[in-house]
Amino acid sequence: MAAPPEPGRLLVVATPIGNLGDLSPRAKEALAAADLVAAEDTRRTGALLRGLGIEAPALVSCHRFNEAARVEEILDRLRAGATVALVTDGGTPTISDPGWRLVAAAHREGIPVSPVPGPAALVAALSAAGLPADRFRFVGFLPSRAPARRRLLAALAREPDTLVFHEAPHRLAASLADLAEVLGEDREAVLCRELTKLHEEVLRGTLGGLARDVAARDRVRGEIVLVVAGSGEDAPVAPAEGDPGLLAAFARALAREEGDPRRAIRLLARETGRPRAELAATLRGLGALSPGGEGG
Repeated sequence: MAAPPEPGRLLVVATPIGNLGDLSPRAKEALAAADLVAAEDTRRTGALLRGLGIEAPALVSCHRFNEAARVEEILDRLRAGATVALVTDGGTPTISDPGWRLVAAAHREGIPVSPVPGPAALVAALSAAGLPADRFRFVGFLPSRAPARRRLLAALAREPDTLVFHEAPHRLAASLADLAEVLGEDREAVLCRELTKLHEEVLRGTLGGLARDVAARDRVRGEIVLVVAGSGEDAPVAPAEGDPGLLAAFARALAREEGDPRRAIRLLARETGRPRAELAATLRGLGALSPGGEGG
């Protein structure tokens, strides 16, 4: 009986966020050698490959709407010995982009996973912001609904580390207004737009000033990263001894649950094994929840 084939490899390949010159030689080699490319958008990736002079390998879509269903199909190729390159529309896969489910599944199967590092919008923004980057908290996209967005920002208000957010152009004005209101108009911040592209813009100022600047514009376009100074305070400590990281964990859970405090507390309860009522009471004591309950 023939032995099963050796498993292939999953390559997590970073692609340019704008300037094609930022693609590394190793990334180009990985894309050219792959048996299959799992892409967020096969049309954009196909255009990138053609622009690089790479004869396109097989392409399969893997985006946030189909990733869960697509994982098994890609795993079958990996089990059969294929080399699969995972890419997104620009930047590093899994960083506010699809791909983490596929990477996790490959690890569970014992399939080798190798990063091919390169551009990432959050790192590019941090490097140009002039704010402390030895410790930072990447939040990703803020919730689209204002109440959820403000709850998340309130949970981050005393975070001492630099904060990094992604934002969509059509929500930028509203998000900046909420950031200024909740974190303070005088908080230092940097707005990075269209990094590495023709219309690159890096604006440093205060949250209040940036909010007024954007509100005065007719239209904002492009991909946006906001880098915001930390609070300058020591990280708050929960009343219960041993809870110094609870606020940070709650902020992360809020981000994952689109700013819904009830779902965030349920998630924390599952992850920590602590009762929901206890978590809610502690968070109320820290000011992260209103006295009315989990969803206050």
